Amino acid sequence: MKRVAIVGAGLIGRSWAIVFARAGWTVSLFDPVAGVAAGALPLIASELTALSRLGLVDDPKAASVRVHAAPTLEQALDGADFVQENGPEDVNAKIGIFAKLDACAPRETILASSTSAIVASRFTEKLSSRERCLVAHPVNPPHLVPVVELCGASWTSPDTIARARAIYESIGQVPVTVRREVDGFILNRLQGALLAEAFRLVAGGYVSPQDLDHTIKNGLGLRWSFMGPFETIELNAPGGIPDYCARYTGFYKSLQATPATPEAYSDASVAELVKQWGHAATPERISTRMQWRDGQLAALAAHKKTQPQS
Repeated sequence: MKRVAIVGAGLIGRSWAIVFARAGWTVSLFDPVAGVAAGALPLIASELTALSRLGLVDDPKAASVRVHAAPTLEQALDGADFVQENGPEDVNAKIGIFAKLDACAPRETILASSTSAIVASRFTEKLSSRERCLVAHPVNPPHLVPVVELCGASWTSPDTIARARAIYESIGQVPVTVRREVDGFILNRLQGALLAEAFRLVAGGYVSPQDLDHTIKNGLGLRWSFMGPFETIELNAPGGIPDYCARYTGFYKSLQATPATPEAYSDASVAELVKQWGHAATPERISTRMQWRDGQLAALAAHKKTQPQS
């Protein structure tokens, strides 16, 4: 049975534990804060049970049994075929964590980081086996949103990328390969472009934040839940992508002549958004809405599982 070491037992680490456990892997869960990994076990078991009701886990009890809390990093790494690191978004912290992983993990073991903002070259350069390291950036929560961006440094072995891609595919994720390092990887660059324009439109008085959200969740998002932007434009013109570009890129060029700038995130823009949003970000509200979000994502994942995929 394959074994994965999950390093960091917060939201993302727990979610990765679910992904690997339901795919049949043995999971060693470690967190440097005492009690966190052990405390995560009932949360993981509860979520596996909830997913089983939607047909997203075949045997939640068996999956739960495969997840163990490791008391030390060395014990978590012992016999690991793969490592998924989920530490703080801090480059110095990553350097320290990966130095320990490189020293303790078996030589053949791939070391993957869930970082969403730090490229691998910034924290793996001085490692003796840096060729086995890469970023594997998921979307929160990865057990419900399957895409994972694989991005290595210039010294990451092509074999490492290929092996990692095969592993993520085998556990039900959808890996995409980022061919060379770029800040934000792919998903956050796309999300950032949309978010900057959203802030600009709200702060400029063109639309309320609620109606802007409706534009996505009841408009673009419905298509985007099963098609990407290139698939979308292919079907929006009789002659496919070339026809669409001939018809509409003049209009889009005019829009891109004045793109959103960093000023979209100015203090004034943020204040205007918060004022119009109208909801206090209390812990209770955030927790409730996160549970609602995860329920919606689970239902969508269950639906998509029954549908033919392109």
